Amino acid sequence: MASYRKLKSGWKVTISQRDENGKLRQTSKQGFATKLEARRYAATIEQDIDGVKKAKQDVLFLDYYDQWVDTYKRPKAQASTMRKYYAVHNLIKDNFDGVKIQDVTRTSYQRFLNAIGQRYAKGSMLLFTSAIKECMRSAIADDIIAKDFTQQTEMVYGYQRRSVEYLTIAEIKKLARTIEQNLTPRHPIPYVIYTAIYTGMRLGEITALEWSDIDFDKRTISINKTWSSVTRKAKSPKTESSNRVIVVNRRLLDVLLQLKDNGHDMIFKTLHGMPVSRSVNASLRSFLKKAGIDKPSYHFHGLRHSHVAYLLSKGVDLYAISKRLGHKDMTITAKTYAYLIDEYKEKQDRQIVKAIDEI
Repeated sequence: MASYRKLKSGWKVTISQRDENGKLRQTSKQGFATKLEARRYAATIEQDIDGVKKAKQDVLFLDYYDQWVDTYKRPKAQASTMRKYYAVHNLIKDNFDGVKIQDVTRTSYQRFLNAIGQRYAKGSMLLFTSAIKECMRSAIADDIIAKDFTQQTEMVYGYQRRSVEYLTIAEIKKLARTIEQNLTPRHPIPYVIYTAIYTGMRLGEITALEWSDIDFDKRTISINKTWSSVTRKAKSPKTESSNRVIVVNRRLLDVLLQLKDNGHDMIFKTLHGMPVSRSVNASLRSFLKKAGIDKPSYHFHGLRHSHVAYLLSKGVDLYAISKRLGHKDMTITAKTYAYLIDEYKEKQDRQIVKAIDEI
């Protein structure tokens, strides 16, 4: 916006504009012989300003998102986190390909949420929408858009994951005995499965173990890193609570000692490198079949759930289980394993009723 003023030296024009932080900036020039000359000058300046704004606003939604990820996220994000941003890239490409960011409306964004929400669970939708919301705040700061189209929209999630399968106590014992009867040190993957049965550790935590992490005298395992299948390197756990020391039994330690002769610092290193999820799950399905356990959809992470189920059945305190799993607090444990806890609550309720009936 321009304002004009007649001075003794001629006409003065002042052009006012707000910068990307919302602060008012002014540009002035004086000495024009006529007001018309001052107007022409102001029009030239304002045209340049409007041209810059228009060029910025003409950017595509997908292009701005990719630029934002490359600038603000990629330099510090872990490989696992980057997969989330890649997933959002694909969703934007599939639904807003060729669409300018200024042309995305609250209505079109809500329709987008309605559509993809039918395919994803709540956790995934939270990841997707949080990334887009943060990106839009950046777009406003960059003066790309004036309003955040994600505001007052509602996340939709129609797909619900099934509860993870877990093994009964009899099945856990049967699987463990079957593995023990088929152990060969030159094939470490069955030892990975065996370790998960007795510890409830995550696959990355198990495969990252070195001999120095085991205290055979105190019968403990120190969990202080995790193996990344993406970078093929050990890295620090994502949260501080994942760093922990857990107690184990002598039976597990005696079995693990069989791998000592392989001559590797990494306990479970194979001739082809570190075990990967695909190979571990294939081996697990093979052992389930040998043990006569019919659970075709059961996978490695289910061993962690089975470990929790077993400890709950033995009356182990939830706080102790939470610490063993590496959770920040019991709330996470209770939320993750709610279906197990509810099952054992029903069992305890029956015992309570039986007990008070005897009063």
